Amino acid sequence: MRSQLVLTCLVFLCLVLGGVTGGAAKVPRKNFYKSTRCPNAEQLIRDITWSKAKNDATLGAKLLRVHYHDCFVRGCDASILLDKVGTVDSEKEARPNLSLAGFEVIDDIKKQVEAKCPGIVSCADILALSARDAVSFPFKTSMWEVDTGRKDGNISLASDVNGNLPSPFSDFATLKQIFSNKGLNVDDLVALSGAHTIGVSHCGAFSRRLFNFTGKGDMDPSLNATYAESLKKLCPNPANPNTTVEMDPLSSTSFDSNYFNILINQNKGLFQSDAALLNDKDSVIVIKKLQKDKTFFVEFAKSMQKMGAIQLLTGNAGEIRKNCRVKN
Repeated sequence: MRSQLVLTCLVFLCLVLGGVTGGAAKVPRKNFYKSTRCPNAEQLIRDITWSKAKNDATLGAKLLRVHYHDCFVRGCDASILLDKVGTVDSEKEARPNLSLAGFEVIDDIKKQVEAKCPGIVSCADILALSARDAVSFPFKTSMWEVDTGRKDGNISLASDVNGNLPSPFSDFATLKQIFSNKGLNVDDLVALSGAHTIGVSHCGAFSRRLFNFTGKGDMDPSLNATYAESLKKLCPNPANPNTTVEMDPLSSTSFDSNYFNILINQNKGLFQSDAALLNDKDSVIVIKKLQKDKTFFVEFAKSMQKMGAIQLLTGNAGEIRKNCRVKN
């Protein structure tokens, strides 16, 4: 009887302690690395990223796009960073990912972090943090919070990309469904589309709107005619595959709400997926709300936190890669 009482007390004590420490054990969470053998991980990553962003105004767009493409396929597990093994193509080899850039930056950050505290910081967290930090560099403050404690996945298949990653050719119904599949709503869809305020695109992602929208050699009537003519000069048919165009005309290195202004007021959304946002009344309401920088920054931050939590690997799932390009 006495032993049973002791056992009961021990179980109760464990439950109480579990309740007290349960919040601290939850991952991902804010400042996860503070309680690890790499307490300054986030500061280190920010310092390295900012030093690189200082010399490359396009870094924010590059890393944000890699992070985005990672999270929509198998979740935010850094599977986009894995190189091809044998004859099986990895996510990098999928057509929508061929124009991604910034992998060497992640490699260098990982190398420096590993030198200071090996085996602690995941590639998935480095990608999430560096994308935030690169975009934030011009503001000298973090534009959104990044919860940490992700693990790295060890599966990367090009065949997983189609159907999971939103396309610049998607209509609104398709976009809404893909985002919904990832736990994201229309507010998130519109806010995250605001990432198109920075960066460039290759002509192939939108040339159909200029020269063969319905297969009859016509132009997309929803596209601003003057803007379309300027795009045709930059991207003649056929276009040079290496030619790039600003996604947000004359503002491609400024993270701001200009994307929403040119979209709704001037019909200058570069992609079919941009124009599609104007085809839904709820989406239009959100676009109008995000025309102010302050509101856009707040809503973008919320949606980035939600996107950064898609299908995470934590605890015993996944690993901490030593090299972001190969599994351990």
